[in-house]
Amino acid sequence: MGLVLHNFFRSSTSTRLRAALNLKGLEYDYVSYALRNGETRTPSYLAMNPAGLVPALEREDGSVLTQSLAIIEWLDEVHPAPPLLPADAEGRARVRALAYMIGCEVHPLNNLRVLGYLGQQFGADDAALAGWFTHWVQVTFEPLETLLAASPETGACCHGDLPGLADLCLYAQVWNNRRFDIDMAAYPTIARIFAHLDALPAFQKAAPPNQPDAA
Repeated sequence: MGLVLHNFFRSSTSTRLRAALNLKGLEYDYVSYALRNGETRTPSYLAMNPAGLVPALEREDGSVLTQSLAIIEWLDEVHPAPPLLPADAEGRARVRALAYMIGCEVHPLNNLRVLGYLGQQFGADDAALAGWFTHWVQVTFEPLETLLAASPETGACCHGDLPGLADLCLYAQVWNNRRFDIDMAAYPTIARIFAHLDALPAFQKAAPPNQPDAA
């Protein structure tokens, strides 16, 4: 058995992991779960990942890795080429900081579980949910844009000209933003980096519309 990716086409954490696997040139079997139908809350899935979240990466030996950022760093350690983190400590700190701005500040507040809870427990309608989502994107994208635009370390990608950990997170988040029609005019550097990544085969292959469960 090879690698098996348990994921959902629209999940931004799944998108970033798909792109990482593609950049590493790793083949994997694609298993999809409809999150709104509770398919990750079944006994069989919870036995594999008690958190009931995607993605999960099942290894050749049947062991399972969870949490996209942890899986991506594992991939980088086990399959070091091409690297997803810079060789120098300062560069790694910068890339992780950019990635965590998205992975730890935007995504946790705007994921499906949170949006569902807001609707169920507080009666938030579609307009209120869109307002919530937009607010938390703006709170992080404004400083992220400033950091990327001002730094000489920013190139075609978030750090230099080769895609890495921060780019995986940025790419997936911008795709997620499109569901809520987030205006990217205020974030020209982020938009430029996204456009560059979206032209790369590894990212195109990972994009939500190009997944088998997107139909």
